[in-house]
Amino acid sequence: MLFERPATGERAVLVHIELAGSEQREDPREFEELVLSAGGDPVAFVTGHRTAPDSRLFIGSGKLEEVRAAVLAHEAELVLFNHSLSPSQERNLERELQCRVLDRTGLILDIFAQRARTHEGKLQVELAQLEHMSTRLVRGWTHLERQKGGIGLRGPGETQLETDRRLLRERIRSINRRLEKVRQQRALGRRARRRADLPSVSLVGYTNAGKSTLFNALTRSRVFAADQLFATLDPTTRRLRVPEAGPIVLADTVGFIRHLPHKLVESFRATLEEAAASDLLLHVIDCASEEREEQTAQVLEVLDEIGAGELPRLEIYNKIDLLAMAPRIDRDEQGRPRRVWVSAREGLGLELLAQAMGELLVPDLLATDIRLAPAHGRLRAGLYEAGAVTGEKQLEDGDVLLSVRMPRGEFNRLARGASLDPELLISAH
Repeated sequence: MLFERPATGERAVLVHIELAGSEQREDPREFEELVLSAGGDPVAFVTGHRTAPDSRLFIGSGKLEEVRAAVLAHEAELVLFNHSLSPSQERNLERELQCRVLDRTGLILDIFAQRARTHEGKLQVELAQLEHMSTRLVRGWTHLERQKGGIGLRGPGETQLETDRRLLRERIRSINRRLEKVRQQRALGRRARRRADLPSVSLVGYTNAGKSTLFNALTRSRVFAADQLFATLDPTTRRLRVPEAGPIVLADTVGFIRHLPHKLVESFRATLEEAAASDLLLHVIDCASEEREEQTAQVLEVLDEIGAGELPRLEIYNKIDLLAMAPRIDRDEQGRPRRVWVSAREGLGLELLAQAMGELLVPDLLATDIRLAPAHGRLRAGLYEAGAVTGEKQLEDGDVLLSVRMPRGEFNRLARGASLDPELLISAH
C-alpha cells in the first residue's frame, strides 16, 4: 500500500466539534469505535461547539491550545478529527501541533486498508487512498518544490512534486483498468447465474449490524464476523437453497457508514454493483441500536447512490436477543413480507426469514393438491426431489393425492418434462 498506516496501539487524541445548524452531524461514540477498529489507542477526547469551521485550522485558537495540551500531556503521536478536513487544514494543524493529523475519511481508509484480503479488495482500497492522497500530495514535499538540478539531475524542468503527481495519475489509471476487468468478470458471472435461473440476494446494511453473522447462520459458512466496524470488506457469495424459491446466490457485502467517503463508494463500485444487480436486498438492521433510524437512512442513501434504491427490499431486524423479543414477520397491506425480526447469533427466526425470502422471490407460488396415477412416477419423484411435497394421501383407486408448494414455473417445467399438462393436473383433483 502506498498510504502509511499507523502502528497498532498508536496513542491518539480525538477531536469532535458540534457545528451549529449542520445536517451532517457525526456520532462521537461511533468515532471512538472507528479509532479502536483501526488499532488506535484513544488517550483523550476533545469536544467543542462552533458556528462554522475555521478556514485555516477548522478549530479556533482556544481549542487548538486544548488539543496541543492533550498531545503533550499524553505524548500522543496522532490527532484524529471526526470531520472532513481540507488539505490545507491538515497541513496547518500538523505544523501547529507538531504531530500527524488525520481526518475521518483518512481514518476509514486506514481501516479498509487493514481489512482488505483479496487482490480485488486491495486494489479498490489503494485506488481510494491514491485519490485521497492526490489532493494532499503537497504535504511533506515542500522541500522538493523546486526544479531538479545538479549533476545527473538536470532534465526537462519537472519538479519533484509534479513527478509524483504524474506517477500517481499513472497508477490510478492502471488500477482503474484492472478494476474494469473485475467488473467485466463480475458481469459475466451475473449473466451466467441469470442463464441458470439463479436468483441473486445481497445482504446490505450499516457496519456491525450483523450481516456476516447472519450470512454464516444461513449458509453454514465461516466468514469472518466480529463485533467491530468494517469486519467484512471483501464480498463473499454462497449458494443457498430457499424453500419454494429453490437455489439462490447469497452475497455478503461491505457495511455502510454515515457519510461514507465518496471516493470509497466510487472505488468499491465493482463490489457494490453486485448488490445493485440483485433480485432482492436483505437490509440488515441492528434493532437494539439507539441510532437505528439514522443508520437506516444512511444505508438507503448509499443504495440510492449506487442505483439500488428501487430494488425489492426486505428489512431484517437483527439482534432481537438483546431486546428479549420473539421472532416474527411484519407484512404490508397486500400481505407481502416487509420486515423479519431475527437473532443471527442465537439462530432465532431464520426459518421465518427463509419463508419471507421465498414469498418475495417467487410471487407466483403454487400451493395446491394434484392427483397422480401410478404411471406418473417420474413427476412424483421430481416433486419430491425439489422438496415441493408437503403431504401425500393414497386413494382407493391406486392414485395418490400430493399436496405441493412450489414456484408455478418450476412445476410447469417438471410436468412438461414428464409429458403431462400442468393445468390438467392442477384441476384434476
